[in-house]
Amino acid sequence: MAKKSTKSRDVNQMAKNIIAQITGEAPRETPPVKNAAAVELGRLGGMKGGKARAKALSAKKRKEIAKKAAAARWKNK
Repeated sequence: MAKKSTKSRDVNQMAKNIIAQITGEAPRETPPVKNAAAVELGRLGGMKGGKARAKALSAKKRKEIAKKAAAARWKNK
């Protein structure tokens, strides 16, 4: 027997909720607010990641990685 999701609702409940949102009786669900400091920290790491990795690798290792990537891209063509 399949398990029911805890988030699943009755069709009638979903319809009532939709009508309530359209008519303005129920508040719309807002997405969670992200922590600005965490977003900035993640962006900072992402911006310097590729350059820092390339700087840490030897030319030979970078060439091996590039060949492997090219082979993967052209594998199914």
